[in-house]
Amino acid sequence: MEHPENDEAYKGLVVNAGIEQPSIVNPYLRARTQFRRRELTANDYVEGILKGDVTILSRAVTLVESVLPQHHALAQEVIEKCLPYSGNSVRVGISGVPGAGKSTSIDVFGMHVLEEKGGKLAVLAIDPSSEKTKGSILGDKTRMEKLTLHPKSFIRPSPSAGSLGGVARKTRETIVLCEAAGYDKIFVETVGVGQSETAVHSMVDFFLLLQVAGTGDELQGIKRGIMEMADGIVINKCDGDNVERSNLAAGHFRNALHLFPVPDSGWTPKVLTYSGFYGLGIKEIWDMIYQYMDFVKANGYFQYRRNEQNKYWMYESINEHLRNSFYQNDTISKLLEIKEKQILEGQQTSFVAAKELLDIYYSEVLGTK
Repeated sequence: MEHPENDEAYKGLVVNAGIEQPSIVNPYLRARTQFRRRELTANDYVEGILKGDVTILSRAVTLVESVLPQHHALAQEVIEKCLPYSGNSVRVGISGVPGAGKSTSIDVFGMHVLEEKGGKLAVLAIDPSSEKTKGSILGDKTRMEKLTLHPKSFIRPSPSAGSLGGVARKTRETIVLCEAAGYDKIFVETVGVGQSETAVHSMVDFFLLLQVAGTGDELQGIKRGIMEMADGIVINKCDGDNVERSNLAAGHFRNALHLFPVPDSGWTPKVLTYSGFYGLGIKEIWDMIYQYMDFVKANGYFQYRRNEQNKYWMYESINEHLRNSFYQNDTISKLLEIKEKQILEGQQTSFVAAKELLDIYYSEVLGTK
């Protein structure tokens, strides 16, 4: 292969080194990464929440959900300052079997009440967390297409994080923040039929149970104690060929309700059918909710129930504080690994290990033996 550049005729030519090429790394990257959001004080949070600032409200909810001890005191201060502005909303808990259409129903329920009644709506969805990875999808917004775009709605999914009581308490505190921000309608969606319904029932005014016909679930629904908590039962997917089955299932649930004692509220739960996909029967459901609210406010049960809920959450807060105090104790956290190893190797039973740990905790914290 010939190389003409080596020819004698070009001996006097010199190739310049050229321009130094700039670095492929952005020189301003380090300066930009050092930028941090301004830390907000409790007064900043409260002022933003009362103005209805969604960004500040979202940051306040994140602060409340934080497990870091340094965030706990600030979160409690924000909640206490928001308490005088809370309590003026209709709190609706929505539960049902998986696949009953909870998210789709919330979408049409929310759009209906915003268009008919006005005001603002907050949706608090409790999403199940993986037992292995501890992560959550938090994808409820994708199934609430209309509400997500509505300027008067606020949708906040929160992970269950494997701790029912802790997340339920934080959900209740989030309700306080949303009410202070001017949201007069609150939806609390649960992960499904199970233990979490008890916690959600203790923080809402009206508990709505969603069911689906034709799944063989009628008998299971009747057997479950969740029906005793329901203030209203609605059968979803009552459209097309499923209308007859939905009406039959509604009849079964009405008959089952006669077997239960009369609720403390004096209200007889109603059973309705609707179609969330086609938006049929939505008005009747909201009429039922507002009839219930008028009924319990007239007989005094509304305020009684809220007072009972406050008392219930006082005990739940005490239980959680004691639990955190135990596990965050330095001595206990060191001994836990030792006790776990002894139990796994069969050197000690779980009951004896638990008693020894509690005795040490009582001795160190309370000064008792």
